[in-house]
Amino acid sequence: MGKYFGTDGFRGEANVALTVEHAFKIGRFLGWYFGRDHKATVVIGKDTRRSSYMFEAALTAGLTASGADAYLLHVTTTPSVSYVTRTEDFDCGIMISASHNKFYDNGIKLLNGAGEKMEESLLAKIEAYLDGNFGDLPYATRDKIGCTVDYVAGRNRYMGYLISLATHSYKGKRIGLDCANGSTWMLAKSVFDALGADTYVIGNTPNGLNINDNCGSTHIERLQKFVVGNDLDVGFAFDGDADRCLAVDEKGNVINGDLILYIYGRYKKEKGTLNGSKIVTTVMSNIGLYKALDEIGIEYEKTAVGDKYVWENMRENGHLIGGEQSGHIIFAKYATTGDGLLTAIKLMQVMLSKKMPLSKLAEPVTIYPQVLKNVRVDDKEGTLYDDEVRMTVKTVEEKLGTNGRVLLRASGTEPVLRVMAEAPTHEECEAAVDEIIAAMERRGHLINV
Repeated sequence: MGKYFGTDGFRGEANVALTVEHAFKIGRFLGWYFGRDHKATVVIGKDTRRSSYMFEAALTAGLTASGADAYLLHVTTTPSVSYVTRTEDFDCGIMISASHNKFYDNGIKLLNGAGEKMEESLLAKIEAYLDGNFGDLPYATRDKIGCTVDYVAGRNRYMGYLISLATHSYKGKRIGLDCANGSTWMLAKSVFDALGADTYVIGNTPNGLNINDNCGSTHIERLQKFVVGNDLDVGFAFDGDADRCLAVDEKGNVINGDLILYIYGRYKKEKGTLNGSKIVTTVMSNIGLYKALDEIGIEYEKTAVGDKYVWENMRENGHLIGGEQSGHIIFAKYATTGDGLLTAIKLMQVMLSKKMPLSKLAEPVTIYPQVLKNVRVDDKEGTLYDDEVRMTVKTVEEKLGTNGRVLLRASGTEPVLRVMAEAPTHEECEAAVDEIIAAMERRGHLINV
């Protein structure tokens, strides 16, 4: 990760960590970089945050000042920007969103021409320009100045694409949608209505300040009550930019990303279309998922945390399905990034094909209790490789055996280690995590304890 761009773009509080000047300069650089040998075209989408309109204007000014044409999708989802970028020959795509964060944060996500997260090498050049270490860029003049194009048609084509992927009519199905007062506030209902569902929607009254506010995938409890209270067949909750989806079954139980991977992976195996593909997870997926996959003979791989790394593994190894516990699910045949609406459509496909409720589809997976504690340390690497700490981790792992696991990983941005344990009971998880933290304390690594 660089100075500004993390695993999911340049993110921070609007006009504090991420300013309009940053946005203007990012637009300036991209317009110049992609326009060195042709007229550059860049597609831009945004979520419903108040600051998204400000950043859209700044990015557009920067792009057109460097000679690029900026195509505006307006309020839309991150996966729609990815889809339009890769299918309509744009040089790159930009999504303005801080995903599941509070309204006062925002972010700039950059996608390459294939609709994938932008390459690190280009991000490094952008960062150098932001820091004044790249040199001046020429302004476009006269007829070389770029133009702005209203491109809501691109968003509509994306919606048509999603509808075309559904294999069944949803007629008679009562479906709840929590749009997080974000990017899907209009899109989701339109798609599900077109497929024949009886749709019941919450989180669809954005005002610029209420995105993710007690709604969406980060506050799933609201949808749980809504599904049960309205006797719905299923519910889907999206985050602010809709690259995530979590589901709620007819009983009000949460179906997280791990369960979604299992349900769709098993369905593909039973149909004979998994074709030796492995399920790609991150190291944070629950041990219960792995045990359930072992039970039905599906192999899996683990990556670092971040859907960016999941996609890289899928692309390089030809795997079809991957994702994160948080609901970033990637279906390689249809998309190059997590897509909440696509995930909902794929879950509906399994439910309707197998004529089973979501609760029954998820039943074979036992999710193990998990405890995660963040501890501030004097030296992340030094603590991770401290002999006593490593020995303690080994001892804890031996105690847990095949019925649990331990994970230590460093924060990418803070002097923090994340200590996680999974075990059959919450008490065993707590004991395992506390034993490892105690070893760190004995060795003098903890700070601000």
